Amino acid sequence: MRNLFKLLIIGIVSSFLVTGCAKAPTQEITDTMASVEAAINTDTQTYAKDELAKLTSDMQAAEEEVKIQDEKWFGNFDKAKQMLATIKTDSENVKTVAATKKEEAKNAAIAAQGEAKKAIDAAKELVAKAPAGKETKQDIEMFKADLVGIEESLAGIQTSIDQEKYSAASDSAKAIKDKATTISNDVTAALEKVKGKKK
Repeated sequence: MRNLFKLLIIGIVSSFLVTGCAKAPTQEITDTMASVEAAINTDTQTYAKDELAKLTSDMQAAEEEVKIQDEKWFGNFDKAKQMLATIKTDSENVKTVAATKKEEAKNAAIAAQGEAKKAIDAAKELVAKAPAGKETKQDIEMFKADLVGIEESLAGIQTSIDQEKYSAASDSAKAIKDKATTISNDVTAALEKVKGKKK
């Protein structure tokens, strides 16, 4: 009888251990890792660096939580499962953030391209109206040559936009705008100098 009771107790304890020890969320980990890997691409690495870094960090934390619970007799994986579910949602959000920022970068590049062209047109108009006298002729010709050069470089901006290199396009456009503005200022200064001498 005692042996039967002992066997019964062992059976209950064994059953408790089997049901009590939670199973690691292996499938959830696999699915979440797949979501994270799917979120890593050129766009997210360019336009959502911080979000991507957080995603990777959160995944490491979730794996660490699973490891901690897995080493316990009665591990509880509820927190790990919640972390994994959040990461899975965040991986989709990272792609959305990247798409939004990419579109913003594209619009900024196009706007910068327009500003660069306006600056060139303004400088050309100013140079064209400038009287090419003895004292200004050489300067005017130099300004015209400079304008031809920077106007040709406008094509490079469009190429960068077409290749989705929006940051490079914006930087180039700003540099061109600055050069055109400098020419406008130099032409104005040269004309003021001539006017001053005439007085």
